[in-house]
Amino acid sequence: MKVLSYFGEAYKELVEKVTWPTWKELQGSSVIVMVASIIIALVISAMDGAFKNIMEFIYNIFY
Repeated sequence: MKVLSYFGEAYKELVEKVTWPTWKELQGSSVIVMVASIIIALVISAMDGAFKNIMEFIYNIFY
């Protein structure tokens, strides 16, 4: 019976106590996440390109 009580309390909390975001808030948050993901991807890409160029320069010095 503890399991049923747990699920009952969890459902009650989700329905009565949780404040769900509005559709507009969800859209705004999604845009922020997408922009942040693109910026992070660009930074990582730039770092990767720079590291590649540095390593090619070092390899060309010794070979």
